[in-house]
Amino acid sequence: MTTEAKLQTKIYDQKGKEAGVISLPEKVFAAKWRADLVHQVVEGMRSNKRAGTADTKDRGEVRGGGKKPWKQKGTGRARHGSTRSPIWVGGGVTHGPLSDKNYKRKISKKMRAQALFSVLSKKLKDGEIIFVDTLAMPEMKTKSALDVMKNLAKASGLKPLASSKKARVLTALFDRNEKAEKSFRNLSQLEVVFLKNLNPLDVLNHQYLLIENPTESVKFLEARG
Repeated sequence: MTTEAKLQTKIYDQKGKEAGVISLPEKVFAAKWRADLVHQVVEGMRSNKRAGTADTKDRGEVRGGGKKPWKQKGTGRARHGSTRSPIWVGGGVTHGPLSDKNYKRKISKKMRAQALFSVLSKKLKDGEIIFVDTLAMPEMKTKSALDVMKNLAKASGLKPLASSKKARVLTALFDRNEKAEKSFRNLSQLEVVFLKNLNPLDVLNHQYLLIENPTESVKFLEARG
């Protein structure tokens, strides 16, 4: 099979029928798997999500403990100078987290794009990406959205698209569509995002990726590189 043949994939409609074929750019969907880069970008994104608000007090910041608990000798007990000591209940914390620590990591646009291309290429190779011509809905109705997913599951042979107790399908909408968003958001197996916000972390956190409006979506992804 030629490289060109590998980059040809079907486009489905909401009824699960074939609506056409799309040619995919090699740099986006045939990129080399770069585990080191993907790990670096994903860990950087996870680090950037940290609030950094956890804060503890050391023995110099806790209240009380100004008076020596008991005299130095003669009581038969261990010597203590203050109840602020970390070994006391209510005392300071040793080497605890501080809110002044900065967890932010710099991730360049090129690194983020290349990591995304690497992940998308692996997903496509594993048969875990489905292209749908449109997910626009005539009305806000969860049942209609479920019917669409059942049709796609039957056509692709991927059962988790139709039902799952956890979000295993990442659905990337090309444009904002209130009816589609509200129709699909109640399905437990789905998480809805916008294509412009697609990133390696979200893609890896889901088993399958559903891409709407593939012609424009692929153009947008290609322009990111």
